[in-house]
Amino acid sequence: MNSYVQKVINDVKERNPNEPEFIQAVEELLTSISPVIDQHPEYEKADLLHRMTEPERMFTFRVTWTDDNGQVHTNRGWRCQFNGAVGPYKGGLRFQKNVNDSVIKFLGFEQTFKNALTGLPIGGGKGGSDFDPSGRSDAEIMRFCQSYMTALYRYIGPDTDVPAGDMGVGEREVGYLFGQYRRLKANFENGVITGKNPVYGGSLIRPEATGYGAVYYLCEVLKHEKDTIKGKRIGVSGYGNVAWGIMKKAAQLGARVTYISGPDGYIHDEEGVVTEEKLDYILEMRRTDPMHCRSYAEKFNCEFVEGEKFWGVKDVDIYMPAATQNDVDINSARKIAQSGVKYYIEVANMPTTNEALNYLASQTGIIVAPSKAVNAGGVGVSALEMSQNSERLPWTAQDVDDQLKRMMVNIHEVSVTAAKGYGLGYNLIAGANIAGFMKIAEAMMAQGIF
Repeated sequence: MNSYVQKVINDVKERNPNEPEFIQAVEELLTSISPVIDQHPEYEKADLLHRMTEPERMFTFRVTWTDDNGQVHTNRGWRCQFNGAVGPYKGGLRFQKNVNDSVIKFLGFEQTFKNALTGLPIGGGKGGSDFDPSGRSDAEIMRFCQSYMTALYRYIGPDTDVPAGDMGVGEREVGYLFGQYRRLKANFENGVITGKNPVYGGSLIRPEATGYGAVYYLCEVLKHEKDTIKGKRIGVSGYGNVAWGIMKKAAQLGARVTYISGPDGYIHDEEGVVTEEKLDYILEMRRTDPMHCRSYAEKFNCEFVEGEKFWGVKDVDIYMPAATQNDVDINSARKIAQSGVKYYIEVANMPTTNEALNYLASQTGIIVAPSKAVNAGGVGVSALEMSQNSERLPWTAQDVDDQLKRMMVNIHEVSVTAAKGYGLGYNLIAGANIAGFMKIAEAMMAQGIF
């Protein structure tokens, strides 16, 4: 490994001792781009890597709100404006009780390079709160969102920082956030937040976009291997918007999701989540009882295994972890390798630990695709929403879907080209990291030292 790269990794660990997710993300990316640094000594002279691994701005704020019983609650809010070298900061807001400084910083770091891969002029950022909307009434969620936006609104805008939804922040929450922003600013800057309802400026197919994009990327991998998606059986962890989008697009293209997992266990539906009834029930299940997926198995008379994950089952062709970070550890990775599966396509942000990812990538016969490339379709469509807001002209669902497909084809292509350019063969992990890094590096070098 390049000595400068190793020094920066060591320094990041020393500076951020209590931020394991951020350290993991930095180490994964910098290890991949070490060959690039060997050929660009000017990056070390400009201390580019230290600058690139430090957020341009990150702040914490108090979010105080009142529940339906009149009890006051205080949560913490964050926004990390990580890198704006190629455009306004762009990235979602995550409302989950496990959100903390490390999670927000790692997500902002990953978002920077993911956004660069889209080819669109957007920088990287992320935000959120340790507020858990589960079990809260609409009125309580509205009051929380209004308080959160009151603390945040001064620091965002269409040309500054454009938040979006993420875990715990769907169309409802985005609506409350935007409504409060509009009240505070007394104007209709609908380009300030994405993931809106289409009735007031949101893009069609945004809820499905990350999942759709992941399947389009998968199709490019399959094409490279002279394979096709038709008839493939897919195991997907999670059943949120991302997993739901995978299920829908896979079914449209002749594949089927046969395994789904949730906090309470996993489902095996050999027929697959392919009918409109099943897809609609996934939405209903998530809305009414987001922590349990057993009811799906009961409704459709299929297998449910309580308290387990399906990693290692042999009757799938493709694994797509789409739930949350570090869902797949080294023990799960070994089971996946032993299953004989050929395709491991990351979808959630950093769903695999570095140890597990390196292990899977080292196994002959397994093709591994990284999340920062695979899940870029979501933020890509968010950026397309910004374009529609600027034009004051909504696009059809087909327009958006066509643009999304072209974007994912291009992301695969630039990743392959980047890896081959450094003699790394068909290495999608290194290729995505190098391609995203080079775009940010060139922009930062061109803009001087700051």
